[in-house]
Amino acid sequence: MNKFFMKLLGITDKGVADFYKSTLTSLFVYLANIIPAIFLMIYMNDKLLGKAQTNLFYILGAIFIVIIMYIINAFDYDATYNATYRESANLRLEIAEVLRKLPFSYFAKHDLSDLSQTIMSDVERIEHAVSHAYSRIAAFCVFFPLICVLVLHSHILLGLAVVIPIAISEFLLFLSKRMQVQSTGRHYHQLRENADAFQEAIELHQEIKSYGLVKSVRDSLYSKVDKSEKIHLSAEISQGIPLLISGWIVQASVGFIILLGTYLYHQGEINILYLLGFILFSMKIKEVVDAVNMNIAEVFYLDARIKRINEMRNTQTQDGANKDFNKYDINLQNVYFSYNNDTEILKGLSLTAKQNQVTALVGSSGCGKTTILRLISRLYDYDKGKIFLDNTDIKSVSTDSLFSNISIVFQDVLLFNNSVMENIRMGRQNASDEEVIEAAKLANCHDFIMGLEKGYQTMLGENGAKLSGGERQRISIARAFIKNAPIILLDEIAASLDVENEYQIQESLNRLIQNKTVLIISHRLKSIRNVDQIIVLHQGRVEAHGSHDELLHSSPTYQKLVQNAKAAETFQY
Repeated sequence: MNKFFMKLLGITDKGVADFYKSTLTSLFVYLANIIPAIFLMIYMNDKLLGKAQTNLFYILGAIFIVIIMYIINAFDYDATYNATYRESANLRLEIAEVLRKLPFSYFAKHDLSDLSQTIMSDVERIEHAVSHAYSRIAAFCVFFPLICVLVLHSHILLGLAVVIPIAISEFLLFLSKRMQVQSTGRHYHQLRENADAFQEAIELHQEIKSYGLVKSVRDSLYSKVDKSEKIHLSAEISQGIPLLISGWIVQASVGFIILLGTYLYHQGEINILYLLGFILFSMKIKEVVDAVNMNIAEVFYLDARIKRINEMRNTQTQDGANKDFNKYDINLQNVYFSYNNDTEILKGLSLTAKQNQVTALVGSSGCGKTTILRLISRLYDYDKGKIFLDNTDIKSVSTDSLFSNISIVFQDVLLFNNSVMENIRMGRQNASDEEVIEAAKLANCHDFIMGLEKGYQTMLGENGAKLSGGERQRISIARAFIKNAPIILLDEIAASLDVENEYQIQESLNRLIQNKTVLIISHRLKSIRNVDQIIVLHQGRVEAHGSHDELLHSSPTYQKLVQNAKAAETFQY
């Protein structure tokens, strides 16, 4: 039952428990709201029959009712509103935990703006529904049958005059659910498209200005906003009309009660107390139904958001057991992989990278070099074949165990808007300041860091905006140094470095790789001539492997790479 409500309402397991409590207190609130009407009927009955009690009796009765209603509403506030804030935090934490376990491929196929909107905006909308809609609707599903039994038992005709209009209004509201969900869903997806477009415009503002695209981008954004406004208006109409019709029907029920009750009173079938009582009762029920209908419309509005959260929850995560490794040989056997299930990048690739050796991967662009590093680190999971680490299939190993043994430096470097010290310390959270500085020296970062305004305490800005491309990459390399993991994956680390810095980092790497497994990708073939093994990739497979001299004779692809490298070195503008 818990899983059913988690999927239906988009809340957590703890949120379901709070949902049960808030539904119960909401039911008591509905019942408590009838008490004043019942008390008023008792007072009127006593007055009409001349059995009126003393004023003290009615005063004490009114005070008692106020106290009861205060207690019930206090419990309801805690069970509903205070629980809402807890659920909002729990839901965001649950989504964050799900995201932590998802493979990198998931993020490559989903825009970051979409994910951030889910965590912030979608959860905020659900937060409002948890506090205002869910429990009220669930309580009404229990409250309404009780009311039906009560009013039908009191008087069958007047009871039907109360029940039938409400039943019709709810039926029509749910009949329009599909229309409401479709229209609000279109608005939801258009808002996501707008968010993606605005984020792209902000991130690429330099390119937009430099290529003279400001007007076209602005016009495109204005067009998307206009489109979303039109869809929003359509969605409001599609929700407003059913609510309006439903409200009219419920409103008409009060008129039916007055007309039918007056007729029955003149026929002598009921007394004036019954007539006034049913009129008061129908008005109270109308207030409840109007509020519930608004809550139902809100839940319909949340349909697309709940589906988005459930989709994220149901995405296959990277599971596995924690493991301690003794050896760090990496073995790929007949591995197949494609990013979009259409074009295969790796086609039955097999290779071995041994511990205490440096293995270089070379080949033309698109042959799968970076893909291999991503698969070894389980940023992506391969489609077929096996990848073994210490004779263990990495798909059976938890990502935490795997990541703790791997240092990765990719060509695209991401830094946080934090100090230099903390950006390097990400490699090992418990590292001391002295260890951070030593890692920076090994990565040839120390000199330019000391030249910053506040040295190691300088805030880097968003994604290291205050640093050059080469400086950002060296910060990333320093992270790998401080982590000191037994497996090191390096992807074009020299791409943004000058010759002097590259030489110094090569010297540092020679000290770092002792008893480690190192895989390196580099287009600068001079820097990898002396590695233990060079693996040449061609069209998703291993064409050849061996030393530099061996490959010059056995690999056509390697020969071509060497020729292109020499041509690039001698090229003049």
